[in-house]
Amino acid sequence: MASLITCPHCGARPKEEFTIRGSASVVRPAPSAPDEDWHRYVYVRDNERGRILEYWHHAAGCRRWLVVDRSNVTHEVFSVTDAAGKTREAAQ
Repeated sequence: MASLITCPHCGARPKEEFTIRGSASVVRPAPSAPDEDWHRYVYVRDNERGRILEYWHHAAGCRRWLVVDRSNVTHEVFSVTDAAGKTREAAQ
């Protein structure tokens, strides 16, 4: 049986419909930030174990960007939310 991800728009779907696009925890530097900040943002990342937030794209479904809270050890998914909501929160 395939692993299922519950898309907030499409419901439970096979994980093969999604692509993982990277950490949703990294904060983008300001455009005027020093080169060292941009270097860290682009190239230097911790490879944390445990519960993480990631951007996923529902490529074979609604084509929405999602934020998935999951364990990269057990692959258990704790929550899936629309990434637009995370963007609105960050803007406030």
